[in-house]
Amino acid sequence: MDYAIELRAISHRFGDLPVLDDVTVEAERGHFVSIVGPSGCGKSTLLRILAGLLVPDSGTATVNGASTIGRPGLVAYMPQKDLLFPWRRTLANATLGAEIAGVSRHEARARALELFPRFGLSGFERAWPAQLSGGMRQRLALLRTFLTPRDTVLLDEPFGALDAITRREMHRWLQEVWLDDRRTVLFVTHDVEEALTLSDEVYVMTRRPGRVRARVAVPFDRPRGAELVADEKFVQLKARLLAELDAGMRE
Repeated sequence: MDYAIELRAISHRFGDLPVLDDVTVEAERGHFVSIVGPSGCGKSTLLRILAGLLVPDSGTATVNGASTIGRPGLVAYMPQKDLLFPWRRTLANATLGAEIAGVSRHEARARALELFPRFGLSGFERAWPAQLSGGMRQRLALLRTFLTPRDTVLLDEPFGALDAITRREMHRWLQEVWLDDRRTVLFVTHDVEEALTLSDEVYVMTRRPGRVRARVAVPFDRPRGAELVADEKFVQLKARLLAELDAGMRE
């Protein structure tokens, strides 16, 4: 397999608290892979390890064959909060990740302006973050992430704070963006429906210390509309993932 992401036998603890126990997660190049699991099971910790921001107690983490252990900057990473700088206008926030990665300010601005319509931000180039809706802030944070010149993207519950209607719109929009781009994405969520709507494959984790309980392929064609949630096969697969989550909570 041509894996862009490989987390192998990852274990980690914070002081006396074990968080991850022998976790292996893989993502093929160009695939969208989600991780679901209960709060505190180590999902965000896995992303921080893969982003090079945290050194695990044991195990290996690679992106495109290169170790990320203690080596930040190999992936484009969006944490749970949008982390927009309130003193930078929308365009300046969008280009920040690319500039840090070494792209010239002129090139980063030109690319951002080209993508503003695709990300639904046209007309807001000079707006302050406080002037944007929740959905627009998330789209801006995602634009900043996608402008970072990396083939692998880590998204940590990017839609967790949004209302149900806005989340559904964001699902449709993210699929469109990803289908045009086809980067490798590792996506963390609590929402089984969200994982099935977006992913090629879903990992289910147990309660802390987190272990992989199941690895489930998602067979539905793309693009996936809101009507998919009523499809019989979708309902069955959702029930299977929920059962795996429940079993993982009892382990």
